[in-house]
Amino acid sequence: MVSDVDCSSPPVHDDAVAVFTSLRKRLFGVAYRIIGSAAEAEDVVQETWLRWQSCDRTAVREPAAFLMTAATRIAINVLQSARVRRETYIGPWLPSPVDTTSDPTLGAERTEALHLATLLLMERLTPTERAAYVLREAFDYPYGRIAEIVDTTEAASRQLVSRARKHLMTGTAREASREHHHRFFTAFLDAARRGDATSLETLLAADSVNYTDGGGIVAHTARREILGRDHLVRFLCGFAERFRFWDDLEVRTIQVNGRESALLLQEDRIQALLSVEVGEEAIEKVMWVMNPDKLAALEQQQQHTSAG
Repeated sequence: MVSDVDCSSPPVHDDAVAVFTSLRKRLFGVAYRIIGSAAEAEDVVQETWLRWQSCDRTAVREPAAFLMTAATRIAINVLQSARVRRETYIGPWLPSPVDTTSDPTLGAERTEALHLATLLLMERLTPTERAAYVLREAFDYPYGRIAEIVDTTEAASRQLVSRARKHLMTGTAREASREHHHRFFTAFLDAARRGDATSLETLLAADSVNYTDGGGIVAHTARREILGRDHLVRFLCGFAERFRFWDDLEVRTIQVNGRESALLLQEDRIQALLSVEVGEEAIEKVMWVMNPDKLAALEQQQQHTSAG
C-alpha cells in the first residue's frame, strides 16, 4: 500500500514543495467534504504536509496517492472528534461555507458532496461511509483504491458507498441547474427583503426547513429549525418588518459551495451568508450561516479581493 513508508527519515527531494503545492487544492477538497469545516480542513492539509515532510519519499511510488490517503485518514479522525463537539453545539449546525468562484469543484472531478444542504445531510453517515462516498462521488476513485485508503476490502468499500447513497437518497433534492437555482434564489431574496408573504408562499415548499447557524454567539437567531412553509414565511416577514433586518445591509451575490448565495454585509463586515436548496418546483431549505467563526475565511477573501 502507498501509505506503508518510513516516516522517520528527513526530507530528501528538492521538489517536495512543488509536489505538495500541486495537490493542495485536492487535499483541501477531500478534507473539507469529509469534515464540513473549512478551518479543520486546513488543519488536515497542514498535518498532511508535516507527514510528507518527514517521510522517506524515495519509498513513495505515487506521491498523489500517498498524500490523498494521508489526508483522508486524518480527516476521518478529525471528523470523529468533531462530532462529539457538535453534539453540544448551540442551535442548528451548518457546514462552514467556502468560496467556489474560482474553483467550482473545489479540487475534485465533480461538484458532488459540496453543496451546503448535501454536507448537512452527510452528517447522518459514519465517518468511513462519508469518506468512501466522497472519494467515489466527487473524486471518481475506483472501489479498489477506496478500499486501500479506508483500510477495508473492495467489496466492503462498495457497501460503504451503497449505504451512503441510500442514507442520502431520501433527503437530497434533485440536482437543480444553475439557471433554475438562479431564478428561485433571486426571487426568494427579493421577496424576503420586501417581506412579501404572497411571493414567499409560492416559492417555498410546504415542508421547507430553515436553519440559522449562530453558534450561540449571534443574538436574536433561531435556536431551532423552523419547519413548514407557514412558519417560515412568518419568520422571514417578521425579520423584514419588525426587526428591520435588511436595513443598512449590502447584499452581495457570491458562488459558495457550488451555489449562488448572498453575503449580507454591514460596513464591509459580513453579517451572514444566505443560501437555499432548490428542488424541482420549490425551495426546500433556507440556510443562514451567521457564526462569525465560520464566516472568517470568507471575510478574509472578500477583504483581499477588495484590496486587489
